[in-house]
Amino acid sequence: MEEEQVFSGYNPRVMRRLLGYAKPYRLLAVAAIISLGIGTAGALLLPIVIQRTVDDNLISRFTRIPAEHVTEFGAAEFDGAIVLSGATYIPDDKLVALSGVDRAKLTESGAIEEIGYYVFRYDNALTSTFDGSFGSVVTDTAMVDGRQYASIDAARFGELSEEQRRLIRSDDLTELRRKTLSFFVLLACVLAFTFAQIYFMALVGQGVMKDMRMELFNHTIRQRLGYLSRHPVGKLVTRVTNDVETVNQFFTEVFINLLRNLALMVGAVATIMLLNWRLGLVTLATLPPVLILTVFFRDRAREVYRRVRMSVSRVNAFLSEHLSGMSIVQLFVRERKVRDEFAEQNGELLRANLGEMYVFATFRPIIDLLSSISIAVVIYFGAGFLLSGVVSLGVLIAFINLTRRFYQPVMAISEQFTVLQSALAGSERVFEMLDEVDRIPDEGKWAPPAPVTGSVEFDHVWFGYKQGQPVIRDLSFRINPGETVAVVGYTGAGKTTIANLLTRMWDIQKGRILLDGVDIREYPLDTLRTVIQPIQQDVFLFNDTVGSNIALGRDLSKDELHRISSLVQAGFIERLPDSFETALTEGATNISTGERQLLSFARILAHDPRIIIMDEATASIDTETEQLIQMAVGTIMEGRTSLVIAHRLSTIKHADRILVLAQGELVEQGTHDTLIAEQGIYYNLYKLQYQESTFT
Repeated sequence: MEEEQVFSGYNPRVMRRLLGYAKPYRLLAVAAIISLGIGTAGALLLPIVIQRTVDDNLISRFTRIPAEHVTEFGAAEFDGAIVLSGATYIPDDKLVALSGVDRAKLTESGAIEEIGYYVFRYDNALTSTFDGSFGSVVTDTAMVDGRQYASIDAARFGELSEEQRRLIRSDDLTELRRKTLSFFVLLACVLAFTFAQIYFMALVGQGVMKDMRMELFNHTIRQRLGYLSRHPVGKLVTRVTNDVETVNQFFTEVFINLLRNLALMVGAVATIMLLNWRLGLVTLATLPPVLILTVFFRDRAREVYRRVRMSVSRVNAFLSEHLSGMSIVQLFVRERKVRDEFAEQNGELLRANLGEMYVFATFRPIIDLLSSISIAVVIYFGAGFLLSGVVSLGVLIAFINLTRRFYQPVMAISEQFTVLQSALAGSERVFEMLDEVDRIPDEGKWAPPAPVTGSVEFDHVWFGYKQGQPVIRDLSFRINPGETVAVVGYTGAGKTTIANLLTRMWDIQKGRILLDGVDIREYPLDTLRTVIQPIQQDVFLFNDTVGSNIALGRDLSKDELHRISSLVQAGFIERLPDSFETALTEGATNISTGERQLLSFARILAHDPRIIIMDEATASIDTETEQLIQMAVGTIMEGRTSLVIAHRLSTIKHADRILVLAQGELVEQGTHDTLIAEQGIYYNLYKLQYQESTFT
């Protein structure tokens, strides 16, 4: 059994080819990437909004710097500051961000007071609430741009009444409501653009999967039978279904999410460094263990994921094979043995799944632990920086949020890398299948000027399924229009091969096959296979209605279906539960072998070919059904060129001519009576069958 190869190294050629399938959907992909950028930016802005709200509106404390010290740093450093009684009031975060100086050093030099102040605009309505004691509470007042400003010691703020505190902080409360609304609007935008990103990439993934699956199917149905015989059906189905599904996972689960997670991580680090590079360096110092652990986990996850996929593949193959062959299992009393074998396969799958769970169960808690350690380190050093004035409380809160946002994608990226390699390996297998072209050449342009008469000629034809092992050797014969010719011979003589060559399911190596005097390779395949159609010994019927299996795509009315079924003696159809609408089960097991054969005759009449090939058409039919079939055969052959391949010589006594093959060569030909009189190979075959039927 072929083992599924789940992983391959990164292959840029495969990646370019894979992305090429997304070109028809590039507008959707661009929309998804734009949505990704906006959503990621919004997610990173949320902690900044919280930081600004805490520093500017909740804490909102000013630091006083005497005017003489302002000139030391340059007035431009304090643009927008409020000057009261010769002192400049600057918010803590503005001082650090604009001047870039260490607050602790300024405090030691006496340039900054440790006392915090509230600076506010006031009017008569506010002062009236103090009952004349406004001046005793206020530290300084000043007129700035036509507005009255005052400052108050933050330590005395608790002495004021609730109404006074609310009036003093009215601007902060207004701004707080505005920023709260902005926060929820931003959060709604993040959710909306995240949905848009997922939706657009899902459309891209589904579109790519549809196109690739159609291309694979179209490619496969045009391959020659030799290709299909080399590749098991299960393998081809896996390529069209499972491997294509990994491509869908690449677009919907890996590609866009990988970009988003990388953008979140890079954006979180960049935002951290922009907020405060000192605390940012402390945060970055906690990341190396995470990166090392992620690389280690990636290798372990690849191994266990591969084991799971291979175990699932083995279990599916085992179930498919043994459920299909359950009759053999029961007839030969193999239930216990099969159960034990399945238990072993199932146990291997269990161990593989437990191994995967062990890796993830170990990695996730460690990542959570490292995340907690990083946050603890940020809080520890951030608290020191907060006390020394290097950072504000809002900045510290933002650092904690951004650190969490950095760790959230770490686990996802590790898992996505595993799925990425699986998707690339699946894509590689799909492209390998698409690149293998083994088709019957369809370059014929000949269009018959009139309906085909049905003349067939084999002219010194040689053919072998394997090189150097000919099945047909220098075969030459001619079938005239409307003639019925039978082909007989021992098993392996090449009878069925003649039918395959005439319909160009295989191409000959030497010689020519002529249809109405024209080489069949000059005919387009569609035209050739419309003119020549076989009735095979193993009738294949689709899991569809009886009527659909007869019409096979042709638009036939119920009256036409009734007429055709009547001509081929398929009266059993009327006795089915829903007549022509009766659904056939898989393998058409709900009708008999003879009834399946009659449906194949009806199918031939529905498509009305000029030449028919009957390949062992009555090989597995009981005597009673054979009588119906012989009547149907007479109807089908009427006015058509017929090539009959049969082991049961009783069915071809009335053929116009009988060709006898031996080891791929034509050794005898003539009528039934002539060949019996010659007492050659045909006579021996007939005598052997007659003795067997007599003995039976």
